[in-house]
Amino acid sequence: MLIAHVQFTVSASDRPAALKVLLADHLSIRAMPGCLAFVPFVDATNDTGLGVLHEWQNAKDFETYASSDNFSTMSQALRPMMTSAPISHRFDATPIEAVD
Repeated sequence: MLIAHVQFTVSASDRPAALKVLLADHLSIRAMPGCLAFVPFVDATNDTGLGVLHEWQNAKDFETYASSDNFSTMSQALRPMMTSAPISHRFDATPIEAVD
């Protein structure tokens, strides 16, 4: 499983619009092959932070997403709002337990 944790900042006034961009295609992203989770979030510790938690079956599925029209459209809308470069951490994870 690939987990990607992406964080970035925007101005406080742009945060609602940036969150709207992240949420616009969340259903179609979640429906992509291999997508286990796509969870946009607001960083509650400051008024400019946003992020996305991704879970994908494997790196190939994530790369397919990263090459998709959804990703391109989202990036084109978000990049001009970003006040710094996004920070992305990717993890090769092995689940040890699922508690429902």
